[in-house]
Amino acid sequence: MTQISFADAEYAGKRKKTRREVFLEEMELVVPWKALVKLIEPHYPMAGRGRRPYPLESILRVHLMQNWFALSDPAMEESLYEIASLRTFSRLSLAEPIPDETTILNFRHLLEENYLAEDILKLVNAHLAKKGLLLKRGSIVDATIIAAPSSTKNSSGERDPEMHQAKKGNQWHFGMKAHIAVDADSGLVHTVTTTAANESDVNQIADLLHGKEKQVWADSGYRGAQKRVQREDLQWHIAARPSDIARMPEGKAKTRVQKQEHDKASVRAKVEHPFRVIKRQFGLAKVRFKGLAKNTAHVVTLFALSNLWMARHQLIKMMGVVRPKAA
Repeated sequence: MTQISFADAEYAGKRKKTRREVFLEEMELVVPWKALVKLIEPHYPMAGRGRRPYPLESILRVHLMQNWFALSDPAMEESLYEIASLRTFSRLSLAEPIPDETTILNFRHLLEENYLAEDILKLVNAHLAKKGLLLKRGSIVDATIIAAPSSTKNSSGERDPEMHQAKKGNQWHFGMKAHIAVDADSGLVHTVTTTAANESDVNQIADLLHGKEKQVWADSGYRGAQKRVQREDLQWHIAARPSDIARMPEGKAKTRVQKQEHDKASVRAKVEHPFRVIKRQFGLAKVRFKGLAKNTAHVVTLFALSNLWMARHQLIKMMGVVRPKAA
């Protein structure tokens, strides 16, 4: 029998359920834990002469919480000591050793070095497709800029060389760009690519499409995409430039075009939801690391988790479980 600490025993007797606890209970239900553990297990260190490694599932749970709550490695370690609900979710106890920041860091590096973030996204999407939530009949593509620190007051005296500046409207931004394609029916992300912020959106269109869709929606930044994807069976819905519509004479023709653009925009709105989740729900205000490779692994993981977050209600309903609610 596992011994629990006095702090964990006191927490077990409390009555009010917080929003964090509700969130973790929902994620407990919808994350495909066994499949993720099976995916990572071949790369995870086995017990040897050194210190015994922590259980893989516990470290995985810590890693996912770090992404959900936008915590650094030291902050994640301290949170495990301070917050009982995080210990309970990760199946840890104060009566036993808590993973330190180096252990948390090493696990993230393990995922990065073995390119497992992309595999996690594929696994999550396969899980959702099996449940009938990812239909792949159409795709919506878009991109967003994720800011990076532009200051040169650091040890190297220069900005991250893999990040670039780009002008959007009348504002200059420095950082990277995340390009995504989402399922037109569900709004779930099926493909993610990343580039420096100055990369043109349309250059990534061929890498974003999975090849099974029959229709593609995109904003005016993807004009000319038809020439980059040689498929005759594909129907394109690319937005017109607002300036082109503004120059049209008033009349039925302009009204008809405005109605068509409104219909396109109503479908394209779904692609904004994953951006909202990773930036507002999961707190990705700026890039967390230096270099494109590390930030790509982080962003891809966040989009995989955003799919589970957005589909949580349908998944829980399919299980026949009552959805957790705050007290």
